[in-house]
Amino acid sequence: MPFSIPQSNPRANTLAHEKAIEGAISRVVKSGWYILGQEVASFEKEFAGYLGIPHAIGVASGTDALHLALKACGVGPGDSVITVSHTAVASAAAIDLCGAAPVFVDIDADRFTMDPNRLEDAIRGFHGRGLKAVVPVHLYGHPADMSAILEIAGRHSLRVVEDCAQSHGATFRGKKTGTLGHVAAFSFYPTKNLGALGDAGMVVTGDPELAGKVRLLREYGWEERHVSKFPGLNSRLDEIQAAILRVKLPHLDGENESRRKIAGTYHSLLAACGLILPEADPESVHVYHQYVIRAKNRDSLRAYLRERGIGTLIHYPVPVHLQPAYAERLSGRVPLPRTEEAAKQILSLPMYPELTTDQVRTVAREIAAWCRS
Repeated sequence: MPFSIPQSNPRANTLAHEKAIEGAISRVVKSGWYILGQEVASFEKEFAGYLGIPHAIGVASGTDALHLALKACGVGPGDSVITVSHTAVASAAAIDLCGAAPVFVDIDADRFTMDPNRLEDAIRGFHGRGLKAVVPVHLYGHPADMSAILEIAGRHSLRVVEDCAQSHGATFRGKKTGTLGHVAAFSFYPTKNLGALGDAGMVVTGDPELAGKVRLLREYGWEERHVSKFPGLNSRLDEIQAAILRVKLPHLDGENESRRKIAGTYHSLLAACGLILPEADPESVHVYHQYVIRAKNRDSLRAYLRERGIGTLIHYPVPVHLQPAYAERLSGRVPLPRTEEAAKQILSLPMYPELTTDQVRTVAREIAAWCRS
């Protein structure tokens, strides 16, 4: 095999800041303070400042962030929460962890995010009690249409909880994702645009009451040590992961710009190939967590690229509503034709800041050859 281009490369992101990361880890180890110390407090402050929002609460993972954000909004057993099925299963798992039921709506075919028209339809057709919240997912680095979603949710007194696991630094109408809804959840899984060296997450909000609830929920509901005000759980951002994220945060915008340049190169080189390329809304800034194309013969293209040492992935091959854990109990719900069609066609090309122009040209050249064959 003459070359190999992986689809993602979190190790390369780490190498770019390796000495500073080693120093941060050493600082934590020498401090002797490993849980909810100065590194977590500092990263919370710095990440909140980056977003321009008052409150940020570090937790153990992105799934926990979404779970605790929903619980802080009062979502519990017997309630329902609207989200999309074309997403990581974590979006639905967090709803399940609250004891609530996910209600899935279809996506915008161009940007893979929640279709506000389908959201309106779902709310109108919802006959059960307990519809509490909406979870729009800013998928692949592109913001959902938050203006429309917030307007619809507001008319029905629903909380909006943003799933920002893939949208660090993305903006909608000049505001960063995470600052648009009532509360938001971020993941810092290693492959994210801002990734730790393990699991880590953050809840952010402009609402001091919600922030206070999340701070209690992440540590047993303790208002004072060993005294639980209400039932909580153990979901604390690790000091070492916080220290690593503090090193990487100042580089986020620069790395996002590298992703946009790579996307621009893909756009120009693949424009004549007859594929459906990702389209950014003019009012949004896309951060290209993934560069996702659509091809009718997707599996053939993927096999062709694999033979030539080019890695690709499918995010996500099976919509959540068709997975065994959800399909049986969601039978009879509204069909999701765009979601199901997308799952058959999507392909994530190599995308990470360290990709060179030559590597991008190689990927595009091989795709063009496949298109001509």
